[in-house]
Amino acid sequence: MQQVFDPVLGCDKMILPAIFRFAVLGCVVGLSGAQAAGPPVDLALVLAVDASGSVDDGEFALQLAGIAAGFRDPKVRGAIKSGPESRIAVTLLVWADHQVPKDRSDWFVLASDQDAENFARIAETFPRHQNGATGIGEGLAAALRAIGTSGFDARRRVVDVSGDGRETPAREFVVLLPQARVMAYELGVTVNGLAITNEDPELLSYYRNAVQAGPGSFTLPATDYEAFAEAMRRKLLREIEYRPAISQR
Repeated sequence: MQQVFDPVLGCDKMILPAIFRFAVLGCVVGLSGAQAAGPPVDLALVLAVDASGSVDDGEFALQLAGIAAGFRDPKVRGAIKSGPESRIAVTLLVWADHQVPKDRSDWFVLASDQDAENFARIAETFPRHQNGATGIGEGLAAALRAIGTSGFDARRRVVDVSGDGRETPAREFVVLLPQARVMAYELGVTVNGLAITNEDPELLSYYRNAVQAGPGSFTLPATDYEAFAEAMRRKLLREIEYRPAISQR
């Protein structure tokens, strides 16, 4: 597979063999067809959290606490209500090994401080059942399926991937990152990253080149799990805050 820079993805992408691209597009068609009209929201956001073997229970808890703290931040709560619909939809997804089904919360519509608090409580107590390999591609694919079948009429659709390692080789055929990023591009979903760099100083570059995708996509670093909460707060602000398009004329 050949790697090139794609201005639409916003970073490097892999040129896939035709058979893989047809398979990916088949998945995309199925997801697009599954989406039904639903209540309008400014943003449909999937928070995809790493629970692979490199993440111990304390580190996993710090990730969840950081997400909860983000949704308790007054600026984030203000951003939730800043768009034309004054509400967003959010779900938490936990991923790890490629072949293990992912765990996900219900979708929550957030339109008030109490809604944000309810989601924060769900996030900080979400149970861990995942472990094993680092299957980022399958985690991203599961997040895209969650968006595609959510039923929300969303102005923007975003997957927020956080993790502390690179994708590990799969034992059997699964969706890997190059295919998952093509799926995101075909669905018009933006993929942002939060790279926890305490074990791999080059992970920020990896996330920027191999994980994030789509117009306006970005990756933020967290130097360790203790810094995760502040990085997540800044990331949520940037993802959620309504910024209307400005004409260049």
